[in-house]
Amino acid sequence: MTTDADAEDVAQNALIRAWRMRHACRSADAKAWLRQIARNESLRAHAAQRAHATLDLVGERGEDDAAVETVPERLSVDAALQRLEPLDRRLLALRYEADMTQSRIAELLGMPEGTVKVRLHRARRALAKGMGER
Repeated sequence: MTTDADAEDVAQNALIRAWRMRHACRSADAKAWLRQIARNESLRAHAAQRAHATLDLVGERGEDDAAVETVPERLSVDAALQRLEPLDRRLLALRYEADMTQSRIAELLGMPEGTVKVRLHRARRALAKGMGER
């Protein structure tokens, strides 16, 4: 949930970024340039808020998910997830639960993007193998 203080922080960060990058403004319409910076800062803040809220989502499911999956399928997925390494479970949660890009995950975890890409590929393959490749 976004508060007024969060909105003020985003506005302040946008103004700071605009001030630091003022030499890069080549647009005749400085308002449009500033609006784009504010939009980008808002998107960054939203992504960061989602990342903090979803770092440990693996294994937590809502009532909606139970209606979609059958009990055996859910047990199979949970068991396969538990067999993965903790980092792989975290990567899958950030990618699919938090809907983060590979580059954002790499930035958040402080690892190369190529490493994130390879680990996600291997984690998906191990998950499919653990579930009997349905």
